[in-house]
Amino acid sequence: MNTIKNTIKDILQSTLGHDRFTMADELTAKDVDGWDSLSHMMIITKIEEVFEIKFKLRDLNKLKNMGSLVSVIQTKI
Repeated sequence: MNTIKNTIKDILQSTLGHDRFTMADELTAKDVDGWDSLSHMMIITKIEEVFEIKFKLRDLNKLKNMGSLVSVIQTKI
């Protein structure tokens, strides 16, 4: 689980261009400067590439915060 979180953190940092956030299960896009709808799609796409997974619409609908993102990724790898 820590490996997944660290990888996601790296993706967020490279996509958003900063590290002014703290990784936590409760973290949401509204908590992070620059995480808007466009960067969200870039983040999701990069996560799919790095983890070699593909999200389905029902997976994306489950995403409420970082904890739920990690859970969905765990079910796919």
